[in-house]
Amino acid sequence: MKRNIDPAKIRGLAIDLDGTMLLPGGILGNRTRDCLKKLISMGMQVIISTGRAIESSEKYRSEIGAEGPMVFFNGAEIADVPSGKILYANLIGMDVVDFGTDIARKLGIHYQVYLPAGISPDTGLEDPKKTWESLLIDKDDPEADNYYKHTGISPLIKDLKAVVAFPINGCIKSMFIADPSCHDEIRRLLNERFGNKINVTRSFPTFLEILNAGVSKGEGLKIVMKHRGLKPEEVIAFGDEENDLPMFTAAGYACAPMNARENVKEAADFIYGANTEEGIAEYLEKMFIN
Repeated sequence: MKRNIDPAKIRGLAIDLDGTMLLPGGILGNRTRDCLKKLISMGMQVIISTGRAIESSEKYRSEIGAEGPMVFFNGAEIADVPSGKILYANLIGMDVVDFGTDIARKLGIHYQVYLPAGISPDTGLEDPKKTWESLLIDKDDPEADNYYKHTGISPLIKDLKAVVAFPINGCIKSMFIADPSCHDEIRRLLNERFGNKINVTRSFPTFLEILNAGVSKGEGLKIVMKHRGLKPEEVIAFGDEENDLPMFTAAGYACAPMNARENVKEAADFIYGANTEEGIAEYLEKMFIN
């Protein structure tokens, strides 16, 4: 049942980045930027809720001037920005990283891992100079180059079989970048080995992310709302992909762009214009500004 949104009761907007807030190519459109800045000046709490790292999201956050607790890594980390203080983290075990490396090598596909901030990518020991999370890849390939262009994060080439021996509790997330035709096989292999001990979700057409059990944008948004003093009925969630669906149930209301996956649009209370046309700005202007 679709829910009617009362603009007067909304105090927070939880917004996905890629495919939702951003234009293709990871560009923040001028109309969207100006709209969100205006809403923030009016007292609206804008919450970035993304699969991206804090570092990769920072330029968008700073452009619109949003501050406070946000959802990163699909909910594996909650951080207060711009300070970067980690408020919550839920890590996957190194056995998951090890098995993921086996799958990637067997299928000949790209695989990468994010180490927590403050951890040396060379030893796994604490390193306070490591302000941001480290992105590790098993080998250099076109997917690694495309991911760099997508996020601006430079990867480090490491033997991931050696990384699993690091003296750390776990990693933030791991991710396969492969043709979607491979995704079902990857899911099957992971499910046979780990079952409900992990959460596997698609965040971009070719991105298949591996998170710890209980990690999702929905759970992350619940934590953020608690920190911000927001009730679900005061929040609208915006997203376009499979990984956004848990956020739709955590928030009081859900909206999706025309370019969203069909099951995401079916779960939304309202569908607005495509991200290629800055549909979110048009919707928010009509709802809250005009």
